[in-house]
Amino acid sequence: MGTVGGKWKTSILLHLRDRTLRFGALQRSVNISQKVLTQQLKELEKDGLVRREVFAEVPPRVEYSLSAYGQTLQPVLDALYLWGRAHYIKSQAQAAAPAGPADSPLAEAKPVLSESEALLS
Repeated sequence: MGTVGGKWKTSILLHLRDRTLRFGALQRSVNISQKVLTQQLKELEKDGLVRREVFAEVPPRVEYSLSAYGQTLQPVLDALYLWGRAHYIKSQAQAAAPAGPADSPLAEAKPVLSESEALLS
């Protein structure tokens, strides 16, 4: 769990799940400090989830992407993304109209699970 645990690693992996990003673009996307992003990327690279490619240019260019091993997390990342999106929509709806006692969080979770299961099949 430490491989993808923590506050930032999942967010970094989600941003890299379908594209290659340079350091600055990744930093802006995740909204993270340079120090913390550098540390998290080093750990993800050490764990074999992220690939770092350095180009011999002036100024130096570095790009990050998911490694082949990191791409095996794609179904998990997709499921997390779908759950997060559904949670955001649910929380926005609840903020607009307070929930009554009859509302069940499990009833709203079932569509997310079905959508996630479709991705995995």
